[in-house]
Amino acid sequence: MVKLHTNYGIITLELDAEKAPITVKNFLEYVNSGFYYKTLFHRVADGFVIQAGGYNYSLGTVSMSSITKMALKSPNPPIKNEAANGLKNDKYTISMARSSAPHSATSQFFINLKDNNSLNHTAPDSKGFGYCVFGRVVAGTEVVDAISKVAVGRRYGLDNVPLEEVVLKKAEDI
Repeated sequence: MVKLHTNYGIITLELDAEKAPITVKNFLEYVNSGFYYKTLFHRVADGFVIQAGGYNYSLGTVSMSSITKMALKSPNPPIKNEAANGLKNDKYTISMARSSAPHSATSQFFINLKDNNSLNHTAPDSKGFGYCVFGRVVAGTEVVDAISKVAVGRRYGLDNVPLEEVVLKKAEDI
């Protein structure tokens, strides 16, 4: 279990180490090292996902309106994609974000805001590999929903960036 303490409230996650052992180990290493301290939810796509784990604000300012840019965090090396574990990208599950390369996930994760069947594993190739689900929200769905409704825009070269900061203040292994 992990608690994500955000400026919108607490989200409690139940991780599935049986079906996604590499991914859970990777996520817990980030949690226990303090990597997620003051990390931004940098992508909020209402009706799709909320995403965090890759950026903090470079100046440590209080308001997104005064941030000059988001700073990309320095993650550990990528891990093996365990998307073929049978877990689905259903509403309120947590998955690893990645680039177009199937085995490129590092520290970024997202919480699904709906059943995102298009993100599920369908084949062991670049088009069908999918995104690894490694847990689910067991408390704080109202916090996830509140975050999903924040105003967003294009900022710092990215789409769907919250116009007011949404901060993962800390992640706690409980």
